[in-house]
Amino acid sequence: MSQDNPTGRRESRRRRANVAGGRQHKHEVKVSPEEEGFLLRLAAEQHVTVSRLLVESALMSGAAETPTERKNAIATLFGLHRLLASISNNVNQIARATNATGEVHTELRATLDATRRTAERIDRAIDGLSLP
Repeated sequence: MSQDNPTGRRESRRRRANVAGGRQHKHEVKVSPEEEGFLLRLAAEQHVTVSRLLVESALMSGAAETPTERKNAIATLFGLHRLLASISNNVNQIARATNATGEVHTELRATLDATRRTAERIDRAIDGLSLP
């Protein structure tokens, strides 16, 4: 089941991609109000419909995460990568100024703290992934 979007748009889809010939089978699932709230919350967190959440969860029962969860984790890692690149640029600028003047700038501590926090966020994101 491909999640590719033929129009080339990069935003994520809430619904699953169409399949040739359409989907021929339909299943009805009755849930309690509490279960409905839980399903709606999970679907909203993953930015998918409840139907897609149920299908992905069932079909990926042997895996620790659905394709949508994995895609969201990868997007988080890319965001952290961009953040780390920005911090690295700041460290380089501070190092260049420190080498030129011999003075340690006050931004150094804040930048190093930001680097440490970002590294910890990356560790948490990686810990959240299930690896084979």
